Amino acid sequence: MGTYFDHPDYIVIGSGSAGSALAYRLGENPSHQVLVLEYGGSDWGPLIQMPAALSYPMNMSQYDWGYKAEPETNLKGRSLVCPRGKVIGGSSSINGMIYVRGNAGDYHDWAQSGAIGWDYQDVLPYFQRMENSHGLQSEFRGTSGPLHVTRGQQTNPLHQAFTQATLQAGYSALEDYNGFRQEGFGAADMTVWQGSRFSAAKAYLRPALAKKNVQLLTRVLVDKIIFNNQQAVGVQFCHQGQTKIIKVKKDVVIAAGAINSPTILQRSGIGNGEDLQSLGIPVVHHLPSVGQNLQDHLEVYFQVKCLQPITLFKYLNPLSKLRIGLQWMLFKNGLGASNQFETLGFIRSDKNIPYPDIQFHFLPVAIRYDGTAPSEGHGFQLHVGPMRSPSRGFVRIHTSRPEIAPKIKFNYMSHEEDFITFRKALRLSREILNQKALLPYKGSEIQPGDQVISDQALDQFVQEHCESAYHPCGTCKMGKKDDPSTVVDTHCKVKGTSHLYVADSSVFPRICNGNLNAPSIMTGEKASDHILGKKILSPSSIQPYYHPNWKISQR
Repeated sequence: MGTYFDHPDYIVIGSGSAGSALAYRLGENPSHQVLVLEYGGSDWGPLIQMPAALSYPMNMSQYDWGYKAEPETNLKGRSLVCPRGKVIGGSSSINGMIYVRGNAGDYHDWAQSGAIGWDYQDVLPYFQRMENSHGLQSEFRGTSGPLHVTRGQQTNPLHQAFTQATLQAGYSALEDYNGFRQEGFGAADMTVWQGSRFSAAKAYLRPALAKKNVQLLTRVLVDKIIFNNQQAVGVQFCHQGQTKIIKVKKDVVIAAGAINSPTILQRSGIGNGEDLQSLGIPVVHHLPSVGQNLQDHLEVYFQVKCLQPITLFKYLNPLSKLRIGLQWMLFKNGLGASNQFETLGFIRSDKNIPYPDIQFHFLPVAIRYDGTAPSEGHGFQLHVGPMRSPSRGFVRIHTSRPEIAPKIKFNYMSHEEDFITFRKALRLSREILNQKALLPYKGSEIQPGDQVISDQALDQFVQEHCESAYHPCGTCKMGKKDDPSTVVDTHCKVKGTSHLYVADSSVFPRICNGNLNAPSIMTGEKASDHILGKKILSPSSIQPYYHPNWKISQR
């Protein structure tokens, strides 16, 4: 193995949002040897580091696993892509850099479902520990953590016009959706620092590696966990064309994400016993819940023509892109230094819903995630979608070979409730866009189209045009040991084994409001204390916000 630890105290599989945080915290004690295994390579390069170039890395095989989900019956047979980071920093190196903690109600639901110790008051101290907030500062925020979080500048006049329209529609202006109140509209937080993407690799992994007791081995394809009876004692992987095994003194922690964590468990003999035996995999522990409970957020791009030539469309030509790129490379400022998602909103789709179930991202250009713009020219868009779909899917291997992608089935839109909430989301979007503040700017709809009004027409639009927000989670569910739907206990330890943990978005019992990078990092932070047997941070006494009239009023 050359200079790499051949018998470390801890092995962390995956250097993504949670894995980088785990490496940092497990390595804080200089007597611990920590080895991080990562299949991807370096995150060096302007396409990852320049925030405005975010559409590139998630479409590059160099940085993305390139997963594609199974065709979806309720999306007219479409197969949606499922980008996952294959690079140090994992998906935090290819994501949209939008920083959302989730709603207090999400974590309350986790605790109610059996993830005791993960209620909002329990996780808030970990969010505070991890972050260095350069936006609004309050008792909710952290100011000395490893992760720099900044605010969008909102210099384009469309941001102000849109926010004003939301006020005219009867919603609230937000000071900080990561603070006291999430419901309403306001400036977005982003993991951007000094003009560049601030991934988990920058925040956690690089500082950890600087200490010498944490090491990183890249281009490693993890095959399976090695067990002695039910005890995890090592990891088998492929590196430079050879199969190798590294033994571990203490614990193995899988932090490979919602797609790869369950597949590693399955190849290791932990999953549905019948399925594994049919693939010739010896069963270590029959745990049918592995790979189940897959969830995601769907969204549509509600696009409108802009009557004034003030959108980012004027910069989508090669010359402007070159100028923006040069300015960013020389000075780390200008349009290249923002992800452009600078205004966010969360609302409730109806009365009698205790906390927001729809998210909005506002963008002062009409464009797709792959960077292509509609031919209509100047426009702006809302990314809008429901937060808590009841639909559940699965991730399942169909071979014991680690290089073969698993079967990923989301079962999108498989409940009538999905359609009902999406219709409400689209109609509420229209109501906001038709307010007085946007009159000088709003032309006709590019999509759905002004004529798309009926339930049937809206449903068809969603089926044909909805996209994944790239928030897969839930496939190694956390909760009570005696709950047959769970994979890990509340300390993130895999049931039926010892010295084996999973800590990443796969353990989420239910998907959180908003983007999942921040909750994933928090999970790595909190899991590290459980793994080390440290005293858990004392629960916060801060009480979160719920709309006082939520039972009788939608806004």
